[in-house]
Amino acid sequence: MTATTSRVNPNVSAATARAAAKAASENQPVTFGKALNTALADGLVADESVVIFGEDVGTLGGVFRITDGLTARFGAERCFDTPLAESGIVGMAVGMAINGMRPVIEMQFDAFAYPAFEQVASHVAKMRNRTQGKLSLPMVIRIPYAGGVGGVEHHCDSSEGYYAHTPGLKVFTPSCVEDAYLMLREAIDSDDPVVFFEPKKLYWSKEQVDLEQLAQEYEAKKSAPTEGRARIARAGSDATLITYGPSVSTALAAAKMAAEEGINLEVIDVRSIVPFDDETVCASVRKTGRAIVVAEAQGFASVASEIVARVQERCFHSLAAPVLRVTGFDIPYPAPTLEKFHLPSAERILDAVDQLQWEA
Repeated sequence: MTATTSRVNPNVSAATARAAAKAASENQPVTFGKALNTALADGLVADESVVIFGEDVGTLGGVFRITDGLTARFGAERCFDTPLAESGIVGMAVGMAINGMRPVIEMQFDAFAYPAFEQVASHVAKMRNRTQGKLSLPMVIRIPYAGGVGGVEHHCDSSEGYYAHTPGLKVFTPSCVEDAYLMLREAIDSDDPVVFFEPKKLYWSKEQVDLEQLAQEYEAKKSAPTEGRARIARAGSDATLITYGPSVSTALAAAKMAAEEGINLEVIDVRSIVPFDDETVCASVRKTGRAIVVAEAQGFASVASEIVARVQERCFHSLAAPVLRVTGFDIPYPAPTLEKFHLPSAERILDAVDQLQWEA
């Protein structure tokens, strides 16, 4: 092939080619799971005291592959498998955190964490108070949780209420790809223990996010903090849907359907269950005058109940109707074929919207 017939353009430099390749990669959608995986990797790079362990998180990369590749990249001393003993996993993490490390542990499935709850409630949550502030526990307990994946009992619980009710713990749950990265980085950097709930059904969801830029902004402290901060997922004026984690996408779907009927719903993503952002939530309810709390967990004695109480106490004179809830039913998690009836749906949310005393 002669120079005149060559398909290679001599004006295109290697640097230009690399820039084009980078731009192409940036335009690729990023999954929720990839954002978590990247946050873990970046946490390991940023701080040598960070270690990751749990059941099957090493060679396998976790049941949901959230730790995929971390052992190969960082070695088995920093990302490793443990015996099938959740209480032992948490207990070991407590000892490591007391001695200057930052363990990030995985409970594999929501209900698998119950055998470790005594460790969490008796030691993880109380250590700073028990030692009058002399000892902190900078550790993260990652829990894949909630439904929408056709799982059976012990694999799809919404157990956030147990941890939110336990003083001394922070409780986070992201609902979008960007927050998955930012909130996990913040959890790893926190000097207090964080229970980090990851909605299983969102692991494969995708969004256009530049994780490299997000990491740079986080490390330069240019990104807005997420801890204790709710976000307005959708602006609206007629009523407020207050939700978190796996129910945010459902609430957004309901808001889209309501808009077709002329009702403009605002959607608030709580993000940080503990600490809780009363300011953002109540500002929205005072603006709209109506509110519905949406969550997959059962309604009785729940996080949803607490949110209703806080809104009712703080926004009573702004309310045009009682604050309602759309939640899972007060039953053990049902069989996979029945979960669609158990979980909040856009239709159930819209039924609640119709009950907000619009003619009052």
